[in-house]
Amino acid sequence: MASSSFKHSGRGDNEEEFVDVLEELMRSGDLGHAFRTFSPSPYDGGPPCSAADLPKAVLESQYLRYVVQEIATEKGLSLEEVREEASVLLEEMSLKLQMGFIRLMAYILSKVLKRILTGIHVNTEGLNALKQAIQESPVMLLPNHRSYLDFLVISYVMFTYDIPAPVIVAGMDLSKMRVVGEIIRRSGAVFIRRTIGSDKLYWAVLSEYVKTIVKKGFAPLEFFVEGLRSRSLKSLMPKFGMMHMVLEPFFKGEVYDIKLVPISLSYDRVMEESLLAQELLGIPKPKESTMGLLKARKVLQENYGTMHVNFGRPLSVRHLCRDKINRSQYNLIPRDLPQKPSGEVLACVSWLAYLMVRTQEEGVLISPWSLMACLLLQTPVLTEDGLPWHQLAEKTLWLKKLVLDFGAHMNWPGKVPDQDVMSSAAALHHSLVRLQAGRVYLVQEEEDEREDPSRPEDDVIKVAVPMLMLASYRNQCLHVFVRPALLAIAIHVTKSVQRDELFAFFCFLRDLFGNEFIFIPGESSQDFEEACALLRKCGAVHTNEQEVTVSNVGLEVLSFLQDLLQPFIDSYQVMFVYLCKDGVHVISEKQFLPAARNLARKLILSGELHTYEALSSDMQKNVFSALRRMETLTKFTASELNEYSVNKAAVGQISDILSGKIPPQILQTTPDAKV
Repeated sequence: MASSSFKHSGRGDNEEEFVDVLEELMRSGDLGHAFRTFSPSPYDGGPPCSAADLPKAVLESQYLRYVVQEIATEKGLSLEEVREEASVLLEEMSLKLQMGFIRLMAYILSKVLKRILTGIHVNTEGLNALKQAIQESPVMLLPNHRSYLDFLVISYVMFTYDIPAPVIVAGMDLSKMRVVGEIIRRSGAVFIRRTIGSDKLYWAVLSEYVKTIVKKGFAPLEFFVEGLRSRSLKSLMPKFGMMHMVLEPFFKGEVYDIKLVPISLSYDRVMEESLLAQELLGIPKPKESTMGLLKARKVLQENYGTMHVNFGRPLSVRHLCRDKINRSQYNLIPRDLPQKPSGEVLACVSWLAYLMVRTQEEGVLISPWSLMACLLLQTPVLTEDGLPWHQLAEKTLWLKKLVLDFGAHMNWPGKVPDQDVMSSAAALHHSLVRLQAGRVYLVQEEEDEREDPSRPEDDVIKVAVPMLMLASYRNQCLHVFVRPALLAIAIHVTKSVQRDELFAFFCFLRDLFGNEFIFIPGESSQDFEEACALLRKCGAVHTNEQEVTVSNVGLEVLSFLQDLLQPFIDSYQVMFVYLCKDGVHVISEKQFLPAARNLARKLILSGELHTYEALSSDMQKNVFSALRRMETLTKFTASELNEYSVNKAAVGQISDILSGKIPPQILQTTPDAKV
């Protein structure tokens, strides 16, 4: 397919070529594109299989028959009653793939994407590798999840390049959108419930349906390893359920290999930016509905810049799992019987899931605006005094060099003057910042004229929405900096140059922020060495076997990195203060979130807290999860309200270590023990 191409700014000789899908579309026309010849090369490892064959194969499988028999015996029901229930569940989740609807979806998306985006850039090398992989093995497509556009754009790109339409595992919410939900289902979606709990039959039907797709190589299977769309645009901790389902046919020797294809989606501007920030502040998310979609027509009048779809190299599960798992354990029980996964299997699935999210991060293209957001968030009075444009531009170019030194990919147009690139980025985000008299100011949420004069608490929310939007764009590049930033904080807090002391504090931070950032379990030493290597590469530190010392030119880099993570440290300390208050002995997460937000709001109003990120429900949940993992919150087994007892002494210790009052060894935890 002929279209314009460019190379992103990063990694020198290894730069990949990206093509703009929309440019070709401009030439062919929407209708011509939708009715183009579509002749993909399918999986050739087995006989052809239709969408209608899948439910039949599931219902006839020995595995489902066994589970149906078990449930019928447990509940005192007839086999026919349980089988009928299984058929209803299959009907609810099954895809109804039809070529006509794929073409209809392509036509609709052509109209929409041309209107809201100026380009969709795709790496040709990744597409060619994907085409080849699909013919050889069952393939899993694993994109990061940042917008409702994610799976639509991937399907659109695959249709454009004659690659079999993927089966997309989607949340049941989307199926409830009349017309639109049905079009999505008939274009390749499998709708599953958000929460399954202990519904044994649903688990059995879903897992057998997914495994049947994998075993037959019916089509590439696409799902989000993170499980949910990230409201903060930062990678989420992976979920393991779906990953285990798709890998089980390999573990049991039912397929020779499976290929995992991480896909990194990068947006200049995310359509849902304001809604995501409001959700983080506790404002309920609107339900997905066709009417809601029509009311969101204002969205279609905005420009969201470009997006990049970076298809990663297909990774062989057979190769990745070599020396990680002994598959002979599956020979002890017939394949068709349910089998509880061993600790070794669970550890392998967990490792693979984390590896996929890390690989997604490495494939992201960092936008100029993401760098600018990092710097704008470090400006204390952005709403009142603003920041001089020349200062922001100068520092952004400095940061661009640092990003490239750290080996990241950048989406920075090579043939456009730097000043134009940065001013275009600011103009694209006019809902967040305005340029006035050579200074950059934060745009606050407009007040509703019908409301009474706002209370101080309302003023906090008015600033918090754009601040959290700004933070979400900073978050898009945090993975590049997080390891050297943890080391920078360790150097600053401990005031030590001894490697072992810095490593101990690095591990403490890595453990504490284990729900905030993606760290592969068991790799704390590798992460520390990576942090040292990156800071050494940019000239910020000198290292030997015993010491890490700051160079004369390293202070600027270390200061930036400390400031980058300071909002996380300050927010965690606020939560620790709340949990150590008198009267807080037993608490549930449901009680904790509003209480922590209320304290943060008061501290912001009093001027004692300078970050609005402490108001974010994601941040609050991550603190709660971290403390549970570190066993400072202990669940009451008999509690129906999911209540936890608070070990105030342990919370206080963590707070003191974070502020440098006591050394991290006091916790007596080994690195990676609980990450």
